Amino acid sequence: MPKFIYKAKKSPSDVVEGTIVADNKGSAIQKISNMGYYLLSIDEYIKSRKALEKKSGFFRERASLKDITNFTRQLSDLLEGGLTIVKALDILHDQTENRRLKDVVADVRDFCIDGNSLSTALARHPKIFSNLFVSMVRSGETGGALENILKRLSDFNEKQLEIQTKIRSALAYPILMSAVGGITIVVLLTFVIPKMITMFGDLGQNLPIPTLVLIGISNTIKRYWWLILFFIILASFIFMRLYKTRDGRLAIDNFKMNMPLFGNLIKKVEIARFTRTLATLLNNGVPILQSLDVVLDTVNNAVVKKEVNKVSTHVRGGANLAFGFSKSSIIPPFVVNMIAVGEESGRVEKSLFKIAESYERETDAAVKVMMSLLEPVLILVLGLVVGFIVISMLLPIFEINFLVG
Repeated sequence: MPKFIYKAKKSPSDVVEGTIVADNKGSAIQKISNMGYYLLSIDEYIKSRKALEKKSGFFRERASLKDITNFTRQLSDLLEGGLTIVKALDILHDQTENRRLKDVVADVRDFCIDGNSLSTALARHPKIFSNLFVSMVRSGETGGALENILKRLSDFNEKQLEIQTKIRSALAYPILMSAVGGITIVVLLTFVIPKMITMFGDLGQNLPIPTLVLIGISNTIKRYWWLILFFIILASFIFMRLYKTRDGRLAIDNFKMNMPLFGNLIKKVEIARFTRTLATLLNNGVPILQSLDVVLDTVNNAVVKKEVNKVSTHVRGGANLAFGFSKSSIIPPFVVNMIAVGEESGRVEKSLFKIAESYERETDAAVKVMMSLLEPVLILVLGLVVGFIVISMLLPIFEINFLVG
């Protein structure tokens, strides 16, 4: 039998919220009226998370990190203002613009109305709220400081968002330049060169070697473009399938971390991310073993995940955190020493925060250096390719002028 969630007035100043089971919406409205309430709103209660995901669909708008950060910050402010969780979620549901998140907030609110905790309700949506998010909310509920935990969570998410934005902004210009350069080269090879070939054929003269090479490339692309496209799609498919396997992902992530320039940047980003995550969890009272398990879920790089898993194994065996990290092949001595100092002073979370801040600064500097090198290299490569095409097209014309002269 369907379940409905309603909001109604019990008296001019007393608004009540609840759920009611009825055959249909009309029957539910009748039951609420019989209770002596003045109905304000009523909706069918979507209790099944799978039903909610099916409702969202493949092409439905997705909740970004920015959307979740705004939601967390606003929820913290509303709870700090003295509102109940259900009332705060109801307000956020009304003002949330992202349709996907709006549906999720409605489901979380309805689940809380049934008497469940906020962390339990959030855990029903792992694609929206990470294990880190749920664990910190649970610790906030246990310690009675939920609004403060939510505020720290929003600070944490804003920091992650800032790092993402910096990297994307730095890569935007090189990607745009590569795309424009690639399109220019393809247009020259598929449309301009064939017309030039016809003109050269009418002249009946021997063509220079660069021009012959260019004509060969142009003819290959024009005749076998479908085969080239097929191999690109096939290679992409194989790569994605390989990346989904454990060994394949480990090999690919290991290759990325050993790439010149990019590898060092990836390593710094990952160290900054997992140390800040671990520090945030420990600072909010989450036990160290549980914190390490949560960190494992938030780490994207398979190599780093493997190393953190080794650290977790050492700690479960009775070793301290510094010893566990000292056995890792990718963790720098600076990180190990800072953690050791933190454990000796009893404030390991402070040391982890300092490590994260240090590596975030290094990440910013590395991005600036990488971009300062990448942009001129891209310009040089594109200039050489386009220059070769232009010179190859002009050489026969120069030879004709030379012969005529």
